[in-house]
Amino acid sequence: MPVWLREHSWRQTLAAVYLSLPLRGARATPANIFCSEQYLKVSVPPFLFEAILYAPIDDANSTAKIGNGNIFFTLYKKEPAMWDSLTLANAGKEKLQYLRENAVLKAQEKAKEETEAKKITKQEHKKYALEATMRLEEAERKRIEHLKEQERQKIAKELEFWKNQQKDADKYKSIQKKGELPQEIEPLKERKNEKMNKTRIPNEETSKIRLKSTKGHGSRSIFSQNLKEEQLPAPRAAATIKVNFTPRVFPTALRESCIAEEEEWLHKQAEARRIINSDLSELEDLKEEEKNPDWLKDKGNKMFVMGNYLGAVNAYNLAVRLNGKLPLLYLNRAACHLQLRNLHKAIEDSSKALELLTPPVPDNEDARVKAHVRRGTAFCQLELYTEGLQDYEAALKIDPKNKNIEKDAEKIRHLIQETMQSS
Repeated sequence: MPVWLREHSWRQTLAAVYLSLPLRGARATPANIFCSEQYLKVSVPPFLFEAILYAPIDDANSTAKIGNGNIFFTLYKKEPAMWDSLTLANAGKEKLQYLRENAVLKAQEKAKEETEAKKITKQEHKKYALEATMRLEEAERKRIEHLKEQERQKIAKELEFWKNQQKDADKYKSIQKKGELPQEIEPLKERKNEKMNKTRIPNEETSKIRLKSTKGHGSRSIFSQNLKEEQLPAPRAAATIKVNFTPRVFPTALRESCIAEEEEWLHKQAEARRIINSDLSELEDLKEEEKNPDWLKDKGNKMFVMGNYLGAVNAYNLAVRLNGKLPLLYLNRAACHLQLRNLHKAIEDSSKALELLTPPVPDNEDARVKAHVRRGTAFCQLELYTEGLQDYEAALKIDPKNKNIEKDAEKIRHLIQETMQSS
């Protein structure tokens, strides 16, 4: 049975009505409030408040603020006037039912219109994005075609120039065979030099060859020249440069490393090796990776997924003996104990994990939420609902947007109320 909220306070001006509802410790959300032009409903289990307002209000601009165990409404009147009372006097059940149904229908129609408007807007945005993408793709295609055309023209010019050079070379050979006069060759040679100065053919050899004309008289001609390559310097002698690096355990350079984190990791590894060598003589037969706490944690996680909770507990136990300062080991072992109904051990492991998850920082929020939820679940299964509710509320403070935790906390509150009523 709901508990009707009779205690409320209100005041008004010509333009607005200010209403305050005490919730008596109940927690309200915007989903618990329904307001239309002349109907107001607040349903916060176990409390319920309904009111047929004296005159219509502007429900679109009216506001509700939740805080300090109260709900503060600011209801703006459609017509400026002073109301005789907050609710409509002599409102029967039939009128209340009619106004309630009418308000629900109007709210459904309004929600449908908003959904359709959002759908149309989404389609328009999608259409605009598609058109913009098509324009970008067309511009990119034109740009690529332009580049291709430029390269095609460049290659055509180079090929034409190469063909002309081949023709000139053929003319040189034919003239050399016929033994014509040098005067006929000079114009051809000058034209070739001019072309060579303007551009270069592709894949031109880097070495340069120059022609040296012969000196003297007699039957010698220009075709008796000797071709000689330019003298290149001798290659440099090979040598070895020795570079000495500072010895480091990690592969990264010292300037790119975080010294504090590296020292912490080395300290943990040394402590783990010391424990293995001194206290755990029974681990001598294990492989090297089986002595690694992180490897054991991953193995326990796989066993938990497969439903082998006892095997997972054994893996976590060995990992805790190797390194007892990893909070995730206790957190995962608490989950296994919950599945095995070892509730007291689940509470101990969750508490130990919370001790190690200090100081509370954003990076360990998820782990702290899981620890509180698992310890709260164990308390509730032991019928210690008050302690369990405290853990769930602590988890909600860390992650207030988690709806599942909020629902579970609400169920625990109902169980506490039922227990108090039955007693």
